[in-house]
Amino acid sequence: MMISNFFSYLFIMAGVTYLVRALPFVIFKGRIENTFIKSFLYYMPYAVLGAMTFPAILFSTGNYISSVAGLIVACLVAFKEKSLLIVAIFACVMALVINLVCMLF
Repeated sequence: MMISNFFSYLFIMAGVTYLVRALPFVIFKGRIENTFIKSFLYYMPYAVLGAMTFPAILFSTGNYISSVAGLIVACLVAFKEKSLLIVAIFACVMALVINLVCMLF
């Protein structure tokens, strides 16, 4: 990649990032009273994080079966209201065990 291309991409990315962050301040000048817009803005970060994370979960191990098993265990452990560290450990261990079992057969 040429250095001129790099800086042009960098400036475009910086401009788009700034616009996305500054546009709500320009559009909504006063306090937001609409409950739909408030709830939309409240849940938007969680939806975006989920949309970015979910495909990475399914394709992280290279084995679809072990990824789904880890996801199921993570959901079950999280449903029991355990900490994020415990959920991650259980999911990783389950994905590892299923991956090792799949390699044996």
